[in-house]
Amino acid sequence: MPQLGRSLVFLAGVIAGGLALAFVAVLIRPDLLPVLRSSAPITAKAAPGSPAATLAPVAMSGAAVSSSSSAPAAQPVIERPVRGFVSAVRRAAPAVVNIYTRRVISERVLPSPLEQFFGDSWPRTQQRVQSALGSGVIVDAAGHVITNHHVIKDATQINVQLADGRVTSATIVGRDPDTDLAVLSIKLPNLPVMPLGRSDHSQVGDEVLAMGNPLGLQQTVTHGIISATGRSQLGVATFENFIQTDAAINEGNSGGALVNLEGELIGINTAVIAKNLDTTGVEGIGFAIPVNLVRGVMAEILDHGRVIRGWVGVVPEDIDDTQAQQLGLPRGGVVVTGLYRNSPAVSCGIQPGDVFLKVGGQDVRNAQDAQARMSEYKPGSSMPLQLQRGQKKLELKCQVIERPTGN
Repeated sequence: MPQLGRSLVFLAGVIAGGLALAFVAVLIRPDLLPVLRSSAPITAKAAPGSPAATLAPVAMSGAAVSSSSSAPAAQPVIERPVRGFVSAVRRAAPAVVNIYTRRVISERVLPSPLEQFFGDSWPRTQQRVQSALGSGVIVDAAGHVITNHHVIKDATQINVQLADGRVTSATIVGRDPDTDLAVLSIKLPNLPVMPLGRSDHSQVGDEVLAMGNPLGLQQTVTHGIISATGRSQLGVATFENFIQTDAAINEGNSGGALVNLEGELIGINTAVIAKNLDTTGVEGIGFAIPVNLVRGVMAEILDHGRVIRGWVGVVPEDIDDTQAQQLGLPRGGVVVTGLYRNSPAVSCGIQPGDVFLKVGGQDVRNAQDAQARMSEYKPGSSMPLQLQRGQKKLELKCQVIERPTGN
């Protein structure tokens, strides 16, 4: 027994010494401790029925884990909110069409040097087919399309391509060169229709979108603001009342849509303006015919096949004070520079040199304004005029007739 006791004492001393050495080693080199690893997920214990008790284990690899199926969980569909101009484009663009025309033109052929040498040269012409492009807007379910008159002028063939890719031929219902508008007809089912707005509600600074077929680039949309309203005296048409915009309008945009942010038509774009003003290099100046004017022209064409306007047979012209003095007139303004023979103006006593003061009781701003006011009177009605002749004012009434074509 004494020997066993000594052995146990010795063993206890060895164990204590080893533990002491291990403690010292850990203090000096803690990195020598073994790293515990476990392939099982670590979960916290929770009381039965508590929210934590129902949580599924978290996969450390990042893969989705389903407690009921091995199939991946369906991802929720997140719908992007419609921002900016998207809703306006979605509403208006389907009703904007591309117009492709063909016309036969005659060209003078110059004689060859050999023909000139033998004296066999004489004026000759040859004909060729010319292709052109433009845009248009479907304005009702019956298939009526509004475009510019200059887009379809002298055309022998007119094709229309819709935004959905359908192509069809078009016929001319009527045209109005005085406003540069024309109405076409297409026969297709389920046509998209452009909602019509009110151009008289448009203000300078309103944001607008121009849609069309510029340079053959179909369904192009450009953005800008209304820069001015009531623009006239641009030499594009007889009756002008343009909306000016800085939205890009190029060749091929003619007849396309100018729309507001509600996707409503407020104007018909025209690109011919750049040619007439010789504005090569000028940017940010585009023009559109107001939709209120478009409504009236379209209604007249659909009802009568043409636009019926009043006319008395005067030729008004804008003259400044300096020009008026040279002509012996008391002041500048809208002056009668000519009269048509056998016209109502001759019958009611108007004379060359008379200055327009009022038409129909309203002040006259310029020659185009005077013509526009006179055209609003129905044939057969009586038009009151206030004129100045020399130093005296005259009150006249003229019988109105229908405006002849081209006057």
